[in-house]
Amino acid sequence: MANRHLSRSVVLQTLFEKDFNNIDNSKVEFLVKRNLNEFALGLEDSTFVKELINGILKNQKKIDKVIEKAAPEWPLTQIAGVDRNVLRIGLYELLFGNKTEVPPRVAINEAIELAKAFGGESSGKFVNGVLGTVFSEVGGKDERPLEENLAGAVIYRTEKDKLFFLFVHDVFGYWTLSKGHLEEKETPEDGAIREVKEEVGVDIKIEKEIGRNEYIASDPEKGKIKKKVIYFLASTKDKNPNLKETGGLDRVSWFKMEDLGDLKIYDDVKPIIAKAIKILKS
Repeated sequence: MANRHLSRSVVLQTLFEKDFNNIDNSKVEFLVKRNLNEFALGLEDSTFVKELINGILKNQKKIDKVIEKAAPEWPLTQIAGVDRNVLRIGLYELLFGNKTEVPPRVAINEAIELAKAFGGESSGKFVNGVLGTVFSEVGGKDERPLEENLAGAVIYRTEKDKLFFLFVHDVFGYWTLSKGHLEEKETPEDGAIREVKEEVGVDIKIEKEIGRNEYIASDPEKGKIKKKVIYFLASTKDKNPNLKETGGLDRVSWFKMEDLGDLKIYDDVKPIIAKAIKILKS
């Protein structure tokens, strides 16, 4: 979640400053308050920041010993300050954190992203290597997949009493429905409207929910992800979609209803489309 990513950034800034200036633990609360005011004005809840920083400081000696064991060729004092404190954050969440709220794969991925954003050119690989080693040694089991919520739509328009449907084409050769991830505290309806606008550049009007899909996807850094998609029937008057640049999609096009049978479409999407057509015909 975006708020937690921002919270981790504040924790990293605080730990780095404490480390660099050799500041006593008793003054960390002041550093946290100042960094929240300077760098996280949009953060609604700072509870996670305080829990994370307090947990790391409480367990820092144990965490540092783990770093020394996992990276024996790198004495702790020779590890770059950003990398050292990113590892402390990642290892705390990996070893001491709430794994229900932050699964191990998420903890590792978040630490890698922090290293890439604030560290040097090789920081991401270094952090990934150390955390990956620790994860393997403590069992390396993260059987409960991360869940992601998405929303999409069967988009249609009418022209001279004919129905046209908007599809996007992916790099695997399938025509499918426009969809995307929901943002924090966003309703599925609002998410579908926003994602469609961002992905294919058309404005839609949500009419009704027509189905839900779930499937498991694999991510090289996050591991298995259960994706839960809510689909809506939506109308538009826009005739000229504009596909944004993306690595997963390469085309967008309108199709007449009678031509849909010739398209290569995912099996789990076909019932959603069929239900939309049934509703429109009735």
